[in-house]
Amino acid sequence: MARTKSQAKQETFTVKGDELVKKFKELVHEGNIRRIIIKDKEGKSLVEFPLTLGVVGTVLVPVLAAVGAIAALVTECSITVERK
Repeated sequence: MARTKSQAKQETFTVKGDELVKKFKELVHEGNIRRIIIKDKEGKSLVEFPLTLGVVGTVLVPVLAAVGAIAALVTECSITVERK
């Protein structure tokens, strides 16, 4: 029996730098996210975070610190979310 690979659904949000951490937290708490990619306003990938079901609490602290640092450097960016 052949297995078919299900395709992930992608969604993109445009946010200002100061809203980046808030939106990132909202997306992580939704729970059905496989990957989050943060891009600058020209579309260049700045950072990519693969997420698993077990990502919670203390594991997110360094990730949120990185997202906060990016937010301080950019005025506008986009978040591309890959869902299951």
